[in-house]
Amino acid sequence: MSVPAQRRSPREREELLSGAARAPDAARLFAFAAERMRRLVPYDAAVWRVTDPVNGMMTAPVHAEDIDGAECAAYWECELLAEKVNLFRDLARAPLPVAGLWESSEGRPTRSALYHDFMRPRGVHDELRAVLRVGDRTHGYISLFRERGRDPFTSADSRFVGTLVTPLARLLRSFNVPLGAPPGARGGQPGLLLFDTGGSLVSVNEAALGHLHELPDGPTTPTGLGYRIPVWIHSTAMKARALARDGERGDARVRLRTRAGQWLVCHASCLRSADGTLQSFAVVIEPAGLGEIIPLIAGAYEMSGRELEVTVHVARGMSTERIAQELYLSPHTVRDHIKAAFEKVGVTSRGELVGKLFIEHYAPLAEAEGGGREL
Repeated sequence: MSVPAQRRSPREREELLSGAARAPDAARLFAFAAERMRRLVPYDAAVWRVTDPVNGMMTAPVHAEDIDGAECAAYWECELLAEKVNLFRDLARAPLPVAGLWESSEGRPTRSALYHDFMRPRGVHDELRAVLRVGDRTHGYISLFRERGRDPFTSADSRFVGTLVTPLARLLRSFNVPLGAPPGARGGQPGLLLFDTGGSLVSVNEAALGHLHELPDGPTTPTGLGYRIPVWIHSTAMKARALARDGERGDARVRLRTRAGQWLVCHASCLRSADGTLQSFAVVIEPAGLGEIIPLIAGAYEMSGRELEVTVHVARGMSTERIAQELYLSPHTVRDHIKAAFEKVGVTSRGELVGKLFIEHYAPLAEAEGGGREL
């Protein structure tokens, strides 16, 4: 049964958020928030996912409750290739980024491909999904499931979860701050995984196995080669498949951190034969370059786009007057942006600002890319 709205007190909401704020990483944030959420909005199974804020794609870590890796992969394949109701990408732009399937379909969930192909065969009756967002940036997705025989999620459930989406998204965003250069940040070869059109892994190189070994724990799927593959890798390959099928432009690309704190980028593309027939999907995992992670750093410190732009010019050693000329701003405005960046990052000088944002964590990568002299 659904918990009546009056029993979800402000104190319980604040306890959930304050406990989540003490979590040292996204995985433990999800674990704590899920335990509290299950009391306040009862459910039978759930998946909590971090998303890439640049494009909203699922990345690591993923926290699954009473649902295995193969089911997570099947869920996401349906979302990308068949679903038309309550799509996460549509919810991300909605005034309230939370929706229950039963309620939004007016009691006709069979209109949903996800219900027909994924939920009903597993005895699941309803899903409440939420997008964790700050502004127009998405930082996570939540899926809560109720089995057949339980009441559907209510509008009161949706409104309560809606009060949590921005605070939880801000916490997820905060985990993108630099941590200092982790061991092995200087090197690392690209890893390659090859999937057939059915989504089965057919080949993998040694570099990919090395990267997989460093990834956060989470739901995985078995393969015929004996390796278990994280569900977000499958989702990245399926995204490439969806883009190829629909002839759309898009980005099958996600950024994520290893357990040691190193940033990686995972991107997928379709491989075709000479006659254009789709043959397979290639997924590459490699150390992320500066251009991949600068937007994530800026978000973690709540820097505006202009503040980040000015900071990048500071990192290049430009004077205030030169930055003003480059960006068509007044020197006074440039100084204001630099001061705001100082306050948000918690530093008092240009050298500290550049060191905190770039040098401590990213200098090894910059040197590997030939960009160390500029920084």
